[in-house]
Amino acid sequence: MPSGGSGLAIAIGGAAGQGIATPGNIMARLFVRRGLHLYAYNAYQSIIRGGHILLTIRVRDGELHTHGDGLDLLMCLNQDTMNRHLGLMGSGSAVVFNSDTIKPGDAADGVQLCPMPVAEVTDGSRNKLVQNTVALGVVTHLLGLDFQVLSDGLELQFKRKGQEMVDENVAVARSSFDYAAAHFDPFPDSLPSGPKPLAVWTGNDALAMGGAAAGVKFYCAYPMSPATGVLHWMAKNARELGIMVRQVEDEIAVANMAIGAAHAGCRSMCATSGGGFALMTEAIGMAAMMEVPVVFINVQRAGPSTGVPTKTEQGDLWQALGASQGDFQRFIVGPTSALDAFRTIPEVFNLVDKYQCPAIVLSDLLISEGTFSVDPDDIDMHPTIDRGQMIVESAKANGYKRYEYTDSGVSARAIPGIEGYVHVVASDEHDEDSTLISDEFTNPHTRRKMVEKRARKIENAAAAIEPPVLEGPPGADVTLIGWGSTYGVIKEAIEQLKEQGVTANHLQIKWLVPLHVEQITDIVTRANRTIIVENSQSGQFYRYLRSETGLSIDGHIRKYDGEPFMPHHVANGVLAHVAGETDVYVPQQEIMV
Repeated sequence: MPSGGSGLAIAIGGAAGQGIATPGNIMARLFVRRGLHLYAYNAYQSIIRGGHILLTIRVRDGELHTHGDGLDLLMCLNQDTMNRHLGLMGSGSAVVFNSDTIKPGDAADGVQLCPMPVAEVTDGSRNKLVQNTVALGVVTHLLGLDFQVLSDGLELQFKRKGQEMVDENVAVARSSFDYAAAHFDPFPDSLPSGPKPLAVWTGNDALAMGGAAAGVKFYCAYPMSPATGVLHWMAKNARELGIMVRQVEDEIAVANMAIGAAHAGCRSMCATSGGGFALMTEAIGMAAMMEVPVVFINVQRAGPSTGVPTKTEQGDLWQALGASQGDFQRFIVGPTSALDAFRTIPEVFNLVDKYQCPAIVLSDLLISEGTFSVDPDDIDMHPTIDRGQMIVESAKANGYKRYEYTDSGVSARAIPGIEGYVHVVASDEHDEDSTLISDEFTNPHTRRKMVEKRARKIENAAAAIEPPVLEGPPGADVTLIGWGSTYGVIKEAIEQLKEQGVTANHLQIKWLVPLHVEQITDIVTRANRTIIVENSQSGQFYRYLRSETGLSIDGHIRKYDGEPFMPHHVANGVLAHVAGETDVYVPQQEIMV
């Protein structure tokens, strides 16, 4: 591969409406079927047609955690892409473009320009999207692949549109492949193969599949980028899996509908982004008061308000911590990857069922709309399911107390309509037997006992959740601390720092509530130098960590321009801290997307 151990990075640039997803999908399938690991990030705009899009696909024959630092191969579908990105291409890279419509600028030494006379190789086709197939033919040659591999991929992609469409695209690809073989040099290292074929999914697919594996039987949502993919997966597979899926008129109705379904006894989930989550927050407090187990997913994007709808950020942590009014308990978790998101959802459902309270899953655009390879053997669709203390059969109950005071804070939950277990469920405070205490007079003793009962849940829950662990060598020069989606970029940055003589280890905090204060404090106080990495301007995670632990941190690396970290952003930030140049390092985005 051109980039050696870092893998091969291919970018496809153009405008919305130029069919960028199609060649991206074909290449993704080609790579994972070859057994290569894949990580793809799509930088796009919020308008339906137009606006610059850059899809970056990185592959290698080992694990990948980010879309990388640079590009080895650029496919330009319009002049704008050439103008924006040619200057970033280095020696040994290649640029493929339609020479009929695109003019290259000055390329660096060692960059191979691959101009394709699209009209000539397509016999004057008027289909503007045919240049994408032309580019695929060139890329197949440059990577040293057999043409049949591309032919099979084109057939799979276009067979739903009929054999004529398949034949046309295969013929165009063949013509461009032959032209490239006659005019351009392939990369010196051919594309390797992995030990076995892999699968490909998005983070939203993983969240939805995690819900299906957990036994979710009701899912509802109002479409909001970048969470809509969860709704798409659920709607596509609902009938086969026996899941009721509803697209609802707004997020207020979504939250209340999800709570109602959960109260009726089925596992219920919904997903949105920050703006929609803001509308859900009053209902989340109601779920806590009624002690109903339900899971809310917030796929974060850049805010506030509409913000930058198609860009990523970790700016909703404090929103989740303060969702709804009053003191109440909730679980908050930030998965670190798509596979971790899949595995986390069943765990979260077991926790909310056991402790009878809502949970908030904080994903972000980077994870949810990213595309990743996955080993099918790592996908367990039959995890352990624990519904907690749930009464599902009739009995002659003697004074059933839905909210009975217990040492654990958890009371047996009867499904509505079960004979012998009549009780009231409402948003008002209540007594043990569910009698509302505000109807005639407020009983302060009951109120205090009920608040303390609910609080005991999370106090006991921390012991049931794996605490964070320090990854890497003990006694390292630097300890990098992050949460959620920064896991992968920190992991790769540590590899780069090692090459530059700086040893680093890594503490990734996944569970935000409950927070494992004792274990985190022990790790941080032993560290030589601590630096927090997060996608927020104000350091939301740092402020939360300090408020809960009292710990001071030596430095910060923060990014809030809408684009995710690249490994060298973190590595450069660490080097700047070590050199004493800054306490808060904010990297600049080199690739303008």
